[in-house]
Amino acid sequence: MLQGPGENAGAVDIGDGWALVFKIESHNHPSFIEPFQGAATGVGGILRDIFTMGARPIALLDSLRFGDPDDPKTQHLINGVVSGISWYGNCFGCPTVGGEIAFDPSYARNPLVNVMCVGLARRDRIFRARAEGVDNPVFYVGNKTGRDGIHGASMASATFDEEVEERRPTVQVGDPFTEKRLLEACLEAMQTGAIVGIQDMGAAGLACCTSEMPARSGTGMDVELSRVPQRETGMTPYEILLSESQERMLLVAARGQEHEVRRIFAKWELDVVEIGHVTAEPELVVRMHGEVVARVPVDALAEAPVYEKPTEPPAALAALHRFEPLSLPEPASYEGALLSVLGSPTIASKEWAFRQYDHQVGINTLVLPGSDAAVLRIKGTGRAVAVKTDGNGRQVYLDPRRGGAMALCEAARNVTCAGARPLAATDCLNFGSPERPEILWQFAESVDGIASACRALDIPVVGGNVSFYNETSGQAILPTVVVGVAGLLEDAELRTTQWFKAAGHRIALLGPQAVSLGGSEYLWCLHRRLAGTLAPLDLELERRVQAGCRAAIEAGLVASAHDCAEGGIAVALAESSVTGPAPIGAQVSLPMAARADVTLFGEGPSRIVLTVPSEHERRFEVLMAGSAVPWMWIGTVGGERFGLRVGGQPLVNLSLAQIAHAWRNGFERYMA
Repeated sequence: MLQGPGENAGAVDIGDGWALVFKIESHNHPSFIEPFQGAATGVGGILRDIFTMGARPIALLDSLRFGDPDDPKTQHLINGVVSGISWYGNCFGCPTVGGEIAFDPSYARNPLVNVMCVGLARRDRIFRARAEGVDNPVFYVGNKTGRDGIHGASMASATFDEEVEERRPTVQVGDPFTEKRLLEACLEAMQTGAIVGIQDMGAAGLACCTSEMPARSGTGMDVELSRVPQRETGMTPYEILLSESQERMLLVAARGQEHEVRRIFAKWELDVVEIGHVTAEPELVVRMHGEVVARVPVDALAEAPVYEKPTEPPAALAALHRFEPLSLPEPASYEGALLSVLGSPTIASKEWAFRQYDHQVGINTLVLPGSDAAVLRIKGTGRAVAVKTDGNGRQVYLDPRRGGAMALCEAARNVTCAGARPLAATDCLNFGSPERPEILWQFAESVDGIASACRALDIPVVGGNVSFYNETSGQAILPTVVVGVAGLLEDAELRTTQWFKAAGHRIALLGPQAVSLGGSEYLWCLHRRLAGTLAPLDLELERRVQAGCRAAIEAGLVASAHDCAEGGIAVALAESSVTGPAPIGAQVSLPMAARADVTLFGEGPSRIVLTVPSEHERRFEVLMAGSAVPWMWIGTVGGERFGLRVGGQPLVNLSLAQIAHAWRNGFERYMA
């Protein structure tokens, strides 16, 4: 780890002198008020966090949550959010290579828009948001300041009510073409040695970066607001300080090299104005036409207070845990049940969204959206990086500690299925009001769960984001932990995808048999119940399963690998049959668990479906025998139908056309 939490983004060493820089952030409230600009400026903000570190962005991922897709308001939000993400990312020129979309009624008036960005930098050229060197000049660069986004940060830290539409002026307006010029100007200026420190003017605008930068360095700052480029007349000091207009940076230059900064930003046709200097006294002094309008110790603005508030589990949780899913009847048709779960909007194909994104700009993308993880080449090397975001609000709601750990494990498992070794994680934690003891309990428990999984899998968290107050009129969202994991493939040619490749390949299941219908997609889709208990999580077993999967891929024994997650093994196998360029069937026989629906649709951690070419079967068996990983052969790839047997009884025999139709149209039918 080269940079952990506390800077604009985290960074890890990936060899050959390169660093991978990445972070995830939320833009939830703005995206509900104005979905297009809210989502677009969320993309713009996370891009700036990456290139502020001296890295060129190479990939975006978005993790989205919405309410009932039947609701016209939800459809309006989805259209606006996806359009905003695609517009900003496509115009800027950074590929959107992955993400996820899930649905639950709790998100109806609080959609979640979490965006992750990944960039590449030389490991010896990482820049930080610091104001070092007394008397060094402070420059404002980029776009002009307007009244858009004032109170944006405080709006994001408030619950919604019926007057939410009145907050539209707090949403920023984005300009991706200006951001592209800002990127090139910043990276060029960084190469000259003229830049001492740099920070994006994000939440709270100038007020934030003029205090945070000196606070990190033990210095102060003296700034003159009348010099700030403005696109509106009559702006007050208060408005200039708190504006969240986009595409702006604050940088500290080395004294004597001001001309280099001015020359480069002028070349890119961006505003570049010296508005102040670094001071020895650790306070922020703000002037307007020479008159001091604010004088505040920087620590008072930059250091967060520590709260000790009561926490307690939700009163309804015990009753939810007592519910027994097996008290519900089995489905009349397991074929119908599988098609229903495959066609649920959370499980179904999200091609409607990602086909609006440019995923190949920059020509780095080796695995496009639609597999467990995206894979991007590192030009000039034989290596590649795999990236993925994951989260399951139902699991965190039923068991925050285990659910938080499962989110980290699933994201890492998806990266492992691509053939990569997970290096580090970033997280975006979305919760209701922390002033309610049950919400704060969910938050604290989930953080402990993430931490335990990180220790077990040796995956550091290098940064992230917390979004509170995601509730309207007292109704909170599901506690939603979204984890982004980045991993490294030493040999890009060994990258693996989730779909079956050829007839005759043997299908193996790695991992435990313990699964549960508690909190499952099956339980919600067929019975509209969110209850029960989660499957057990053995973190040491999770580590061994992922290590065994990677070892098999690195040995060249694996044709495909797919994580078993939402929908259980039945969905994982069906997806492997129809998500590839050439759909191919399979015949699978599974041992019986408590009941057939538990076997097919039960969800649990640490499970991966692999396919192995026949010529590698013996070597695979020898490798697994020495891995201490539970596993079994469960079937064979081939044919034009998809069949599942449980305990010897045939339960599913569907054509690939039936499987593909349910999966491809389950989400898109709402957006037609």
